[in-house]
Amino acid sequence: MNANIERLKLIFIGLFVVAAIGVGIWQFWWVMPAQKCEKEQKKWWDPVERVCATPVLVSDITGRVITDEKALAEAKKAIGRTAVPKGPAPAPKN
Repeated sequence: MNANIERLKLIFIGLFVVAAIGVGIWQFWWVMPAQKCEKEQKKWWDPVERVCATPVLVSDITGRVITDEKALAEAKKAIGRTAVPKGPAPAPKN
């Protein structure tokens, strides 16, 4: 067999192996965690930082109450919560 054909064969096999490993890593590190997070109904997937986060109302952090009933209902519906926790806002973690 011609040496050039043999060299091209090895190059294509090498490229295929590298591409298959790349697809496997992408599937394992990006796609599977996103699918797992999306199965948990009340969580959000952040593809930039690859974090599965729980949504939090700003009023929970600041202690300020949403006075407009329509806005409060929409905010609760957006994060899938039925009631806002009562009590003071938690202390910030430093």
